Amino acid sequence: MISYDSPRACRSEPLQGGTLWRRDLHVPMRDGILLAADLYSASADPEATALPVLLERTPYGRRAQRGSDQDRGGMPVPQPEDVARFFAEARYHVVRQDCRGRGDSGGTFVKYLGEGPDGADTIAWLRDQPWCDGRVVMTGVSYSAHVQAAAAAEGVTGLAAMFQDSGGFSSAYDAGMRMGGAFELKQVTWALRQAARSPEAAADPVLAEELRQVDVAGWFGAMPWRPGCTPLRHLPAYEDFLLEQWRQDTFGDFYRSPAIYGRGFYERFPDAPSLHMGSWYDPYVRSTIENFTALRELKSAPSYLVMGPWTHGHRCETYAGDVDFGPRATLDGNLAPSYLEFRRGWFDRALGRRPAGEDGADLPAVQYFLMGGGDGRRDTAGRMRHGGEWRTDTRWPPSSTAPVALYLTTGGTLEADPPTSAGTSVSYDFDPRHPVPTMGGQVTSGEPVMTGGAYDQNTPDARVYGAREPYLPLDSRPDVISLTTPPLERDVVLAGPVSARLYISTTAPDTDFTIKVIDVHPPNADYPRGFAMNLTDGIVRCRFHRSYEKPEFLTPGAVYEIEVTAPDTANRFAAGHRIRLDVSSSNFPRFDTNTNTGEPEAATRRTATATNTVHMDVEHPSHLRVWLEGGADALAAPSCGHPVTRR
Repeated sequence: MISYDSPRACRSEPLQGGTLWRRDLHVPMRDGILLAADLYSASADPEATALPVLLERTPYGRRAQRGSDQDRGGMPVPQPEDVARFFAEARYHVVRQDCRGRGDSGGTFVKYLGEGPDGADTIAWLRDQPWCDGRVVMTGVSYSAHVQAAAAAEGVTGLAAMFQDSGGFSSAYDAGMRMGGAFELKQVTWALRQAARSPEAAADPVLAEELRQVDVAGWFGAMPWRPGCTPLRHLPAYEDFLLEQWRQDTFGDFYRSPAIYGRGFYERFPDAPSLHMGSWYDPYVRSTIENFTALRELKSAPSYLVMGPWTHGHRCETYAGDVDFGPRATLDGNLAPSYLEFRRGWFDRALGRRPAGEDGADLPAVQYFLMGGGDGRRDTAGRMRHGGEWRTDTRWPPSSTAPVALYLTTGGTLEADPPTSAGTSVSYDFDPRHPVPTMGGQVTSGEPVMTGGAYDQNTPDARVYGAREPYLPLDSRPDVISLTTPPLERDVVLAGPVSARLYISTTAPDTDFTIKVIDVHPPNADYPRGFAMNLTDGIVRCRFHRSYEKPEFLTPGAVYEIEVTAPDTANRFAAGHRIRLDVSSSNFPRFDTNTNTGEPEAATRRTATATNTVHMDVEHPSHLRVWLEGGADALAAPSCGHPVTRR
């Protein structure tokens, strides 16, 4: 690393024929560590004009090209210099910084937890520079969105706006690290990938080769892991933090850190414009929507929400998994000519450079993609055409929607009316050694054991970790309770939160319950078995049935009321389709598997089979709760009959 007083630290070098200039920065933190950064400007002498600074902090290399920077479909991913030049020409200075312990920055990298103080110190330092006009705008995707919320939670001064794309924790315990008390195993695959790119691996060819040869799928089959017996055993800093996350199963001080718990520190966030972008097949749906709604209520500055049908950061693609949403699905060409132009327009509005309405219309508070409406046939790329359209609203959930309950029955139906019979239930055996395999969903960084997106739940194949020949539909498993409406007689629009109130009992001291909401397409020539398209899914670890802070074991045979929450979604169920709910007790490897023993998942070596029961009677009306356009009227037939069974 260049020393802070090096002559290079004060001299800009020309890039791209002199249209862009870059200067090395070394930003001091409160503990004396220097973080490396680049200043990009349109002039060799940035001090000549004080401008707003666009700040992006990243653990992936400040000069590295990233796929999430894609600007428009079919175009190459721009280099960091190209992105910087675009904004420099729009009269911004651009700063890209390596997070602590990554790239050329000093110190030791600890995922998430130190990003608040480092971000606050960076913003304070930037505001004092002669080339900054006192306003810093944070931007970035994924981890570069997480660090924005972390800095904001420190109560930093000078943060003039935030553009959080696919990240920014409202509560990592609820989404991103855990969900419903279960551990999200994308933390494992992310750690393995980043360990292979770490400074330690770069300095040690033997370590680098060992990490390159890790059999990830094999190690996932050997869980639970123990210290010194993980694929990260030769990189203790990474192994220690990963296992520490896994062990921290209750909502305690670890998860109350401002860096990963914006919900507890929203009052500290600056009263500044914020835009929150996410996608229906992204792990951060809940955080994105909560950040938007909370800041909109608490602050006078405007907040905006954009939700697309993509996987994590893939806003320029029309598909997610094996489903295509059509040419209207992308951000580029629909919400703006390009991602760069969308961001520049929003930055200009947020800083008052472009008054609202100047280009003919105010930016809607909510822009969301409603999936559905396609013909359900296979396209030339082999994906199912599901279709969709962009909609706008003033709030989320959309103003046209209202909550509706669909009740579970032992006959496998979802009904509009609550049950009237007594003593009815469905039981199954849950064996943790043979969990239900993850098949798409809100997953990122899961390769090679899981991939996000929409997939036909009728056709698991060799791509699905844990799926076995003869690859029968997931609802054929005896440990999956599948419930559907009859074919709908008209289109039904679901847009908003999704949850299930279940009345359960078990033979184990602890177990899990999962839900998955599915759009069941009718059969056609391309899909003779139909197409069961997953929309959203959730999980609850039952020892947290009363509190995430103080777990309590279950009394075998006793009935408990639990709430299983899944991330929001937006989908048009076309006439002839069915709404389906799958209930089970595992979703692996998206989440770690409950051993049913009551012992901590991160430490035990034992498992036990549990008999789990979902009660569906007059005293225990288990039901799915969704937000439908038109409320309960959406399920009334247009003339005669009812699309949802009524009793």
